[in-house]
Amino acid sequence: MSEQTDSPDDTDSTTSTIRPNVHVAGDGIARCAWVGDDSEYQRYHDEEWGTPLRDDRALFEKICLEGFQAGLSWRTILLRRDAFRAAFYGFDVDRVAAMNDDDVERLLQNAAIIRHRGKINATIQNARATKELTEPLTELVWSFVPEDVRPRPASLSEIPAVTPESTALSRTLRSKGFRFVGPTTMYALMQSAGLVDDHVTGCWRAVG
Repeated sequence: MSEQTDSPDDTDSTTSTIRPNVHVAGDGIARCAWVGDDSEYQRYHDEEWGTPLRDDRALFEKICLEGFQAGLSWRTILLRRDAFRAAFYGFDVDRVAAMNDDDVERLLQNAAIIRHRGKINATIQNARATKELTEPLTELVWSFVPEDVRPRPASLSEIPAVTPESTALSRTLRSKGFRFVGPTTMYALMQSAGLVDDHVTGCWRAVG
């Protein structure tokens, strides 16, 4: 959320209070303002966004879904996540890596997912690249955690879209054969997977 750049659509409500950087919805809970009143975003923000993720399969899934998200809202991906999981065998790396051209053509007819040939091919290629790694995917990704913890953002405008660490992660993954892993996409991954904590001051999840 670079999810600020790839930010969820803003939502308005006549029954909730909106402050510049924190949104208090009808349930009375203060959240980062990008969440708005959308129930799916609220669940994602409360349960997933910024929570440290150290599971190879789940991290592979997030890398692929962040790639599918490029140019779209994250809500679009969340609403299709179950369909993506079904289409890509639960993001089992071995099964995805074994997919072929016939599978690509089949998925291009699947209206439940994002029918983008480049992104479908990238998911298969990313699985193959993951299998070629000499270290666990989690270990590789988490090696790019920023050494210096910056102050908690007080406003959405303080949240970057790209950082030196996301640029370095992008460069490393690309060198290992991954696709759709640009610096902005990788910063969104770092936010989502908890490598950085960009919950703004005043959000209920902002701790410390």
